[in-house]
Amino acid sequence: MFLNFIQWNPSPEIFTIPGINWPVRWYGLMWALAFIASHFYMNRIYKKEGRTEKDLDVLTLYIILGTVLGARLGHCLFYDPAYYLSHPIDILKVYEGGLASHGGAIGIITGMVLYCRKTKESYLWLFDRLMVVVPLAAFFIRFGNLMNSEIIGTTTNVPWAFIFSSVDNLPRHPSQLYEGIFCLFLFFLFYWLWKPVRTGTGGNKRNDFGPGFMFGLLCVLLFTERFFDEFVKENQEAFEKGMVLNMGQLLSIPFVIVGIYMMWRSIKIKKTITETPQ
Repeated sequence: MFLNFIQWNPSPEIFTIPGINWPVRWYGLMWALAFIASHFYMNRIYKKEGRTEKDLDVLTLYIILGTVLGARLGHCLFYDPAYYLSHPIDILKVYEGGLASHGGAIGIITGMVLYCRKTKESYLWLFDRLMVVVPLAAFFIRFGNLMNSEIIGTTTNVPWAFIFSSVDNLPRHPSQLYEGIFCLFLFFLFYWLWKPVRTGTGGNKRNDFGPGFMFGLLCVLLFTERFFDEFVKENQEAFEKGMVLNMGQLLSIPFVIVGIYMMWRSIKIKKTITETPQ
């Protein structure tokens, strides 16, 4: 039996560090856990596939910088370019909030490309492996949004609706939770797709796909869900009011198209390899 709406009003702060009066916030903790968990599983992948821990440490630095810079610049340029272009110093004020997931995705891809150029790693090998941990990181970040009572959903009467008391007293879709749960599902799916099959049972599932397939599949699944999640999410900026598709949906479409192309390309490459005489 469902509760008659869920009253949601947690403090964004977990505790304050004594002496320096520095608050530790849920959102910051979730970002830290996102990177720690991602590093843990990528370490497994790197060890299993013969890469070194040093290579992973370098990759982690590129990904952290790419994610934070991309997410911040994405928010500034996608959602309020006029303000930030006239107040460029405010772009640096990450502590005031404002990170865009689409910008973060672009930042991750940019960081991966730069890493591959430096280390001569295969682009598609890395893209496919990193897709295992990207949805896990996204899950933690969306949980941070939930603890901040931000990126809230539209009003609804569904029995699992949340009343975000710090915002208003209206029952709303917990859109952060929808996306977070879906990302957790994607993590388990992609880890299963990557995970080696036991010895003697026919090899590895990941070898059934051509290079780039997992990257394309994640783009299609994640950003298709994001596209539809936007229908039950309040617009983040005033200029989106009246738009047929909001900014989040418009930014999701290119990722889905790229994902479809990468899957098609991967299947074509795999078919060519299979048909080539050994």
